[in-house]
Amino acid sequence: MATPTLVRGARASRTTVSLKILMAGSGIIFILFVLLHMYGNLKAFGGETSFNVYAEHLRTIGEPMLPREGLLWVIRAVLIVSLVVHVWSAAQLWKRSNAARTQKYAVKKNTHSSFSSRTMRWGGVTILLFLIWHLINFTIGKVNPAGGPTNNPYELLVDSFSTWWVTVIYLVAMAALALHLHHGTFSSLQTLGFTNSAAARKRARAAGWVVAVVIAGGFSLVPLFTLFGVIDY
Repeated sequence: MATPTLVRGARASRTTVSLKILMAGSGIIFILFVLLHMYGNLKAFGGETSFNVYAEHLRTIGEPMLPREGLLWVIRAVLIVSLVVHVWSAAQLWKRSNAARTQKYAVKKNTHSSFSSRTMRWGGVTILLFLIWHLINFTIGKVNPAGGPTNNPYELLVDSFSTWWVTVIYLVAMAALALHLHHGTFSSLQTLGFTNSAAARKRARAAGWVVAVVIAGGFSLVPLFTLFGVIDY
C-alpha cells in the first residue's frame, strides 16, 4: 500500500514544479513586455510628435508582410495566453497550498517572509483590475476623463494623467506592481535553479529590487510629471 502513496506524492511534486515553471515562464514574458512598454511611455518626455510617432509605429511594424496592427495582435495573443497561464497556475498552486494544511491552526505573524511575498495574491488581483481599467482608458474604450479627444494618443495621455484621481490609481497599481515584481523575480530565479547558494539568493533578491524599481519607477515618471505640468500640450 505504500508504493501508490509514494507514486502519487512524486506525481504531485512534479506537477507542482511544472506549475511553478509555468508561473516563472509567463512572468518573464510579462517582465519583457512591461520593460518595452515602459520605454515607449517615456517617449512622452519628447513631446507630442515623438510619442505619437512611436504609437503609430507600433501599428505599422512588419508592414507590408503583416497587415496593419498585425504584430500588435500577435503580441496581444501571446500576452493573453501568458495571463491565462499565469493566473491559472497561481490559482492551482494556491489550492495545493491550502490542501496541504491537514489541520486548522492559529495564524501567527510570519517574521521570515518578505512583505512582497505576503502580498503576492492581493497584489496580483490589484494589477489585474488595473489592467482592465488601463485597457478601457487607453486601448479598448479610450475614455478621456477630461472629456477631450481620444484619437490623439498624446492628448489622451496628458488629459488622463492631468486628472489627479487617474494618477493616484496608476501610482497605487505601480506600487502593487513593484512588490509583485520584487518577489516574482526572486521566485522565478529560484524556480529556474539560480538560488542554490546564499550568495546566489542575495543576488536574486537584489535583481528583484532592480527590476521592481526600474519598471515601476519608470512607469510612474510620466503620470507624475504630467500631473505637475512638466509634460503638457
